[in-house]
Amino acid sequence: MLVATVGLTVAVGCGSSTDSSGSAEPAYAATLRPIIEKLMRDNVIPGAVVVVRSPKDGDWTATFGTGTIGKDVPMTVDDHFRIGSNTKTMTVTVLLQLAQEGKLSLDDPIAKYWPGVPNGDRITLAQLAEMRSGLFSYTFDEQFNAYLDNEPQKIWTPEQLLDIAFAHPVNFAPGEKFEYSNTNTILLGLVIEKVTGKSVATTFQDRIFTPLGLKHTSFPAPADSSIPDPHPQGYAFGTNVSTIETFALPPDQQAAALAGTLQPSNQTTSSPSWTWTAGAVISTVDDMTTYVKALADGGLLDKQMQQQRIASIQPIDPANPAMAGYGLGIVRFGTHLLGHDGQIPGYMTFMGSDPDSGLTIVVATNLATVPSGEGSALVLVKGMLPTFYGANAIPDHDPAQPAPTSNSPAPTG
Repeated sequence: MLVATVGLTVAVGCGSSTDSSGSAEPAYAATLRPIIEKLMRDNVIPGAVVVVRSPKDGDWTATFGTGTIGKDVPMTVDDHFRIGSNTKTMTVTVLLQLAQEGKLSLDDPIAKYWPGVPNGDRITLAQLAEMRSGLFSYTFDEQFNAYLDNEPQKIWTPEQLLDIAFAHPVNFAPGEKFEYSNTNTILLGLVIEKVTGKSVATTFQDRIFTPLGLKHTSFPAPADSSIPDPHPQGYAFGTNVSTIETFALPPDQQAAALAGTLQPSNQTTSSPSWTWTAGAVISTVDDMTTYVKALADGGLLDKQMQQQRIASIQPIDPANPAMAGYGLGIVRFGTHLLGHDGQIPGYMTFMGSDPDSGLTIVVATNLATVPSGEGSALVLVKGMLPTFYGANAIPDHDPAQPAPTSNSPAPTG
């Protein structure tokens, strides 16, 4: 924990007055801007970039706050962000492409591709993609989190991450229930490399980035902890160990953070190698907007496979089916938006697109979680959604984060 004697300076209120094309803003921008500015102040979010694409109401792109705490460094629409678990949607998209090409089956057991997986003869590739394997997430291991705190530049291999996960007992039988686990997506990355004979970086480029024209999106090499320019500095409250279960700071530290006497640490160049195919991709809001529309509308899959993907979405909480759902590497937020979010030390991003109305929302911030433990981008999105869907359309819980009373693995990455 880094406790600072100087205040946390957060500049907000500098949203652009025009959209990215320089034309007049849509009417909803006047409603959203003060909501976003207040939420940023109330949750000490340093900076944010917001994109809304609405065929009905018009398009809007705005920047807020600063890219460097304590300085006036405006955010820009060209900024690069680590997009964390949004990477999972790409990993599973490639898996689905390989399935529709007949190069693997979603019903294959993971043991066919990787030895030594607990219950590997019974866990299918689909269950890994749907977060229903029961495998322990390595990101919930306390010693692993201590490594992240003490050796932020350590380069991790997928095999090392799996060794950590498999040292723990499974949490439940395959298919029994939903539980978010980064271990699942690391395994799928290894499957992709084995089936294609190519690196994940090459496969992502050939199958996703190039076809969609994502010129500012990359899957960095494990030893590369840099971010392309331009980019904001990325911040995180607490330590990996101290926030392992709920991401929330203790009450006294929450108060100090909100008062400006507890400063977040700078995680900009911490190695993302520990996230690999679960969270290492870097992108911009424009590229994410293009990508999430293809994700929701089926631009990267054939019609049958896209239908299978959407049909796979199941409520994460069967007692509250309208809250949120998770399927084959895709999240349903509330009842409308399809996409995912991504949280990694330093940054948080959200991407969602409504295949019915075409509404697309992308939010990128340079703070992982706010002092209360909620993902910073999701805080802003939840404030924005009532403008488009009404007050009852807000998801109560992010499927990529453990519920407050849950012992589910931490989903960082």
